[in-house]
Amino acid sequence: MRIFAPKFVLAAGLSLISASALAGGDIAAGKEKAAACGACHGAEGVSPSPMFPNLAGQHATYLEHTLEQYQNGDRKNPIMAGQVANLSKQDIKDLAAYFSRQDHLYTPKYDAPKTNPE
Repeated sequence: MRIFAPKFVLAAGLSLISASALAGGDIAAGKEKAAACGACHGAEGVSPSPMFPNLAGQHATYLEHTLEQYQNGDRKNPIMAGQVANLSKQDIKDLAAYFSRQDHLYTPKYDAPKTNPE
């Protein structure tokens, strides 16, 4: 029982660490780096146009994988390929941490305001 208790306490403590801390992304640094993203994706990741996806509220790991896929050519988009070409792994983690912490995720198809039929 004595061996189990310290391991349990350690496991419980580790589970309290946030996902962004484990991912190594710096939210403040990500906000600074996100300035270039704002033209298409909006200043806080909420796109002003349906032509560009919202980044706000997406999962950090999804954002990281997506940016890496644009970088390595698995996803094809010449604009995004140019935007991410010089990003370091840390830049990607920082951007993912920032956008994942924004709370404006909105899916028009599912989140459209309901109209009153009356």
